[in-house]
Amino acid sequence: MSDELELESFDPAAAPLALTATGDLERLTDVMVELAVEVGRTFMTLGDALALGPGSVVTLERLADKPVDLLVNGRPIARGEVVVIDEQFGLRLTEVIGAQRSPAGPVDAALDPDAELDPFDVAA
Repeated sequence: MSDELELESFDPAAAPLALTATGDLERLTDVMVELAVEVGRTFMTLGDALALGPGSVVTLERLADKPVDLLVNGRPIARGEVVVIDEQFGLRLTEVIGAQRSPAGPVDAALDPDAELDPFDVAA
């Protein structure tokens, strides 16, 4: 009977807190994730995109003096400034914004016929 109560009261949104509280977070340290730095975005017609070639310049929505986003598996978690270290690009973090969870998870939103989804949102 007590097992049923525990299962019924399980809240998936509280799972990260449960992992931290029990020390099980250590098991996640070897999980591979994709980190990407997004300099900016733009929208253009397919015809304009097909016309791009060497020497083409694509204007982005973000200004040059604004911080760039650090994405983990397509979700922004931090912002920073691009640096060059020994001829390689890097990112100096200036702000950690954390993972922003929507009230309905991505699967729930995708199954909701009334939900407005951004077709370019990788996380959706």
